[in-house]
Amino acid sequence: MGEFLPQTGEAAEILVVSLESAEARRAAFAARAAETSLAWRFFDACTAPAPGMTIDEAAIRRNKGRAMSKGEIGCYASHFSIWRDMIERGVRQAIVLEDDTVVDWAYLEPLARTDLHAEGIDYLRLYAKRPTWQRVVRRDFLQHSRAIVELVGLAYGTQGYAITLEGARRLAEHCRTVRRPIDDEMDRSWAHGLPNLALFPAPILEAAIVSDIGNSRFVPKNDPLYHSARQRLWRQIERARMRMLKARRLLER
Repeated sequence: MGEFLPQTGEAAEILVVSLESAEARRAAFAARAAETSLAWRFFDACTAPAPGMTIDEAAIRRNKGRAMSKGEIGCYASHFSIWRDMIERGVRQAIVLEDDTVVDWAYLEPLARTDLHAEGIDYLRLYAKRPTWQRVVRRDFLQHSRAIVELVGLAYGTQGYAITLEGARRLAEHCRTVRRPIDDEMDRSWAHGLPNLALFPAPILEAAIVSDIGNSRFVPKNDPLYHSARQRLWRQIERARMRMLKARRLLER
């Protein structure tokens, strides 16, 4: 492992999203985290919409071609609740993990003590489920050969991320109305204005465990609202906004 840069400040809160009933998953995560010096705690995952959320069923059907599952709603509510709690308590910085992750705690320890907002980073992915367009923003971040990249496009997944109070405010405001799954919404940096930054290589992995969300989200997009002329036009506009953001980032190099 390379040399870490000096860090200052108290450690971020570390929250592990987990169903209260998931005893085996909680025990497995705790065993993997036994050697870290960081304090962390389980956050009981939501199983229903959270206070402050409004669900736009028609928008979900237009965007996804189906209704969102109960698991997807619970996942959305869990992350939304964490951001709202950060805002209410004035939590400066948090790292959010899911209970099926394998964590490089040696890297997360200095990351948790880094003032990310002072570094110009208000949201930082620790994992992504699929590749998308990216550009390198910073090299050797806290460790030799660990880079920060900006993603433009849908990378998916909420397995792990660091977020500041400012980032929580931005996402909580943007995500109050549910129009698509939470990871889709968080990836839409061209809409909410918060750069979709990520660490490469990722300091966490997703364990090969059956998802609590289920597989209903993979059904064909058969809803007529998804195939309407209005929605086809909207998807063209969305792709154009992505291309414009990519073009701006290329000009900034």
